[in-house]
Amino acid sequence: MNRRTDVLINFAAVSISKTDLLSGKSAVVTGASRGIGFAIAEALSKLGCGVVLTSRNLGSAQAVAANLKNASAPVIPIACDVKNETAIKRLFQTVREQFGSLHFLVNNAGIYGPAYSVENAPTEGWREALETNLTGPFLCTKYAVPLMRKGSVIVNNLSVAAYQVFPKSAAYIASKQGLLGLTNASREDLRSRGIRVVALVPGATDTEIWSQFWPEAPREKMMRPGDVAHAVVSALLMPPETSMDEIRIMPAAGTL
Repeated sequence: MNRRTDVLINFAAVSISKTDLLSGKSAVVTGASRGIGFAIAEALSKLGCGVVLTSRNLGSAQAVAANLKNASAPVIPIACDVKNETAIKRLFQTVREQFGSLHFLVNNAGIYGPAYSVENAPTEGWREALETNLTGPFLCTKYAVPLMRKGSVIVNNLSVAAYQVFPKSAAYIASKQGLLGLTNASREDLRSRGIRVVALVPGATDTEIWSQFWPEAPREKMMRPGDVAHAVVSALLMPPETSMDEIRIMPAAGTL
């Protein structure tokens, strides 16, 4: 059994430890200042991957980078609003200058948007959610792909809203179901180049987003961001001739 496969099979049974498994690899993780994005950036960094992490707030990105400082691989904080195409161009120019190429793109940045019924949802809030959750991943993918080679992986964080609907969540659901379509279309467009595109569909995860629409949610029943990160890294470690099109991971507790 080769080393890569052995690690993949045993990954869930062990905690992530600092190794050189991803030494020489590079990643961009958007929205990495907290929650799932932070957990994925942390997991990649601990495996020796060079990480460019983004947040809309530079101070938040710098604080994360300080926490993830890894002697074997750089951690580069960048302020980037994924709605801003100019900022995204600068982001991937930095990747080119620092690494030359890109192995992993994790489109994680997202917002919930207006928590109103459709007739009361503010138009500006609708547009912000669609631009952040759908146009943002499109722009990041557009500018990342020229830096990617066969075996590279794009992961889009969809959430279960890509398949389910909830009240007072029209902007969030529309953006995530649109992102599912973008993910599937991108996979077909990039298949011939050997660039894999993965849909990440996590169920209830203990992150700050719950405070916006269900502050009393039973967080003790939820997954932890690190659980989702384990699943993502397992997908990234798959041999380049294989593809995991979707990661669907749910709390063992089932319905909250």
